[in-house]
Amino acid sequence: MTLWHGAVDLADLNGRGAQSLNSNLGIEITEVTDTALHGRMPVDGRTVQPAGVLHGGASVAFAETLASWAGYLAVDRTRFHVVGQEINANHIRPASTGWVHGAASPVNVGRRAHVWEVRITNDAGALVCISRCTLAVLEVPSGYAVPEERGRVPEGGR
Repeated sequence: MTLWHGAVDLADLNGRGAQSLNSNLGIEITEVTDTALHGRMPVDGRTVQPAGVLHGGASVAFAETLASWAGYLAVDRTRFHVVGQEINANHIRPASTGWVHGAASPVNVGRRAHVWEVRITNDAGALVCISRCTLAVLEVPSGYAVPEERGRVPEGGR
């Protein structure tokens, strides 16, 4: 049994992330399994701090992006929209080159709130960051849109 509601199209997800923070940071959704959503983000000039290692804020943005996409896929998008409500992160080790890879897995998928755990690793598979993100589930159609359809905020959303 799958966690996801309806069909999952990676090209569609990445297209909806165009011209947003997702594409500005180079975030890509790479795989959806029965129990997790996977993505990657480059460790480069867009995502490092002045000391040359992955910025903690970039890790948090990556984690919230994966959790939000996972929540989006886990609801009936014609009836519900998810928004970030709370996020925390523990930065375990630095990353200075290559890619970081993330996997968002459900802790709890409820009717009004979701909790997702996101594990971010380096190219060698070592843990870089672990995050937990709570999403509120709003009873309005999803507002995630391709760039040319953006501009409206769902009623009750941010």
